[in-house]
Amino acid sequence: MEQDKKPVKEFVVSAIENGTVIDHIPAQSVFQVIHILNLDKYGNQILFGTNLDSNKYGKKGIIKVTNKYFKPVEINKIALVAPTATLIIIKDFRVIEKKKVEIPDTIETFVQCVNPNCITNHEDVPTKFKVLDKIDSRLKCTYCEKITEKKNMTFR
Repeated sequence: MEQDKKPVKEFVVSAIENGTVIDHIPAQSVFQVIHILNLDKYGNQILFGTNLDSNKYGKKGIIKVTNKYFKPVEINKIALVAPTATLIIIKDFRVIEKKKVEIPDTIETFVQCVNPNCITNHEDVPTKFKVLDKIDSRLKCTYCEKITEKKNMTFR
């Protein structure tokens, strides 16, 4: 007679020795985060999961990046597409720091203006945006005043 087995309720992924864990990513944003950080071209180990159960968010995503610590501009990119994300810095298998990402009041250089006539799309002028809405990631171009919404963002 076969013994009753309880279903497995969680998937365990090995810990990383050194690097960064990006947790609490909205499930639909995991691949966008991978893309904007160029992790698809990163040579070290990357583990990711999406549509994982979360008590707080319903579904979430997670990315573990071995031997990588993100620069402020990269953290700002994460914040724009995954404002609920948490960064966990790991050294020697220990959590050294844990912090929520925050969208700054202004965004410079790495988001392209949606207005094809904007000076930043025709001349060597770095983009600059005022953040109008930190929840829905709405940006207003300093030069042409066009609004760029999260769904239309293109990263440089």
